[in-house]
Amino acid sequence: MAKYTESQLTGWTKPPSDSEQTKLENSERMVRDAINSDEKLKKKSIETFGQGSYANDTNVRLNSDIDINVRYTGGYYFSLPPDVTEEDVNIAHIGSSGYSFSEFKNDVESSLVNKFSRKEVVRNDKCITVKANTNRIETDVVPTWNFRRYSKDGSYVIGAKFWSDKGKPTVNYPKQHIENGKNKNSNTYRR
Repeated sequence: MAKYTESQLTGWTKPPSDSEQTKLENSERMVRDAINSDEKLKKKSIETFGQGSYANDTNVRLNSDIDINVRYTGGYYFSLPPDVTEEDVNIAHIGSSGYSFSEFKNDVESSLVNKFSRKEVVRNDKCITVKANTNRIETDVVPTWNFRRYSKDGSYVIGAKFWSDKGKPTVNYPKQHIENGKNKNSNTYRR
């Protein structure tokens, strides 16, 4: 017997209803408001955007959460190809930002607690979850830093880097993922 019925699969391929779309938009707006109104964070260079299935128009109704990336852009981590030095790509003179990733994640959590209350916010290993209610869906907030992957010629691709609370680093490229997802969704007529 199939795990999912034909009607479930058909329902999942439809875009969110108006009320579901409102909840999605409320979730993103409320997280953005929490970050922008926080006394520490509003003085920092930060970019906030949706990522994952919500951002690339492939989420399928309100059967899951949405992911919001809160990226610190006032500093960056980087990787260099073998045999390329910081001098080769002209970054040797750049010092520390004076602000650590763990401080940033703590500040993001604090801003969410101030906005939603402690009982509505759960810190997880990789993200900070804002629980769902009647106006919003469950939202995973992922604090990240800018990440630059350099090429030998000194050009670079921008991504995001974060550390889990257990100390495991993760690098990904959410903006490229969003663009690829939207293109695929458009090219396949949401199938």
